Amino acid sequence: MAPIQILKLPGLPMIGPDSDLDAEIAGAMARSAIALQDGDIVVVAQKIVSKAEGRKRVLNDYPPSPAARDLAGTVNKDPRLVEAVLSESRAVIRAVPNVLIVEHKLGHIMANAGIDQSNVEADGADGETILLLPEDPDASARALRDRLRPPGVERIGVVISDSFGRPWRIGTTGVAIGVAGVPAVIDRRGEKDMFGRVMQVTEVGFADAVAAAACLAMGEGAEAIPAAIVRGLDWHAGTCNASDGLRDPERDLFR
Repeated sequence: MAPIQILKLPGLPMIGPDSDLDAEIAGAMARSAIALQDGDIVVVAQKIVSKAEGRKRVLNDYPPSPAARDLAGTVNKDPRLVEAVLSESRAVIRAVPNVLIVEHKLGHIMANAGIDQSNVEADGADGETILLLPEDPDASARALRDRLRPPGVERIGVVISDSFGRPWRIGTTGVAIGVAGVPAVIDRRGEKDMFGRVMQVTEVGFADAVAAAACLAMGEGAEAIPAAIVRGLDWHAGTCNASDGLRDPERDLFR
C-alpha cells in the first residue's frame, strides 16, 4: 500500500485582496518541486482564502446594537465584536462569560462565528482588525480546484480548513468548511466489518479528517504554512458540499 503523506507548502507570501491565490499556491508547489497527482487533496487554511476574498473588517464597522451590548455584558467581550458575531450568525447557542457559541450563517456551530484576529494584519492605527469566514467556502474550494487541477488529472480535491473546538474535548482541530472534489462524509453503513458484522452507524467524516491531518503540518501559530497536500488516501469523488457534514438540528444533542 502507498504511504500517506502530508506535503507542506512553505514560502507563500502574505495574502491580500489583490493576491492571485491559486497562482501563489501553484508557485509554492513549483518551488517545492511538487506536482499534483491523481488522488491528491490540497488543504488551504481559511484565513488566506478569506484574505484573498477581501473579508477583513475593522471593529468600528460594527456599531453595537442594544442586543449586542447586553450580550457583551454576559460574555465579557467587546460589544463591537459581539455585533460582528451576530451579523454573521443565525442564532446564539451558548453565551457564558468569555464564551459565545453561535450557529453561523453557513450552518456551522462555532465560537464567535469563526471571526478571528490572530495572524491578521491590522488595518488602521487601532489594530482592531477582524477576519470573517468566506461567504461561500464550497464555491471558493471549487474555484481553487478548477484552477489548480492539472490537465488530464481528474481526481484532485480541495479542502478549506478552519480550527474548531469540540464538545467534551480540550483543544482545537482542523475542520472542513469548504470542499471540492472530495466527499465531506463517506457513508459505510451496510458494509461488513472484518468479522462480517454489518455496520449500522458508521459515517466517516472524511473531509474533516483530512483537514485535521493537514493542520498538524500547517500549524496554528507563527509557522506561516497555510497550505499542504495530503497524498495517498483512497477516496472516490462524488457530490461534495461541506454542509453534508452538518448534523440536522433535531439530531444535535449539544444545542
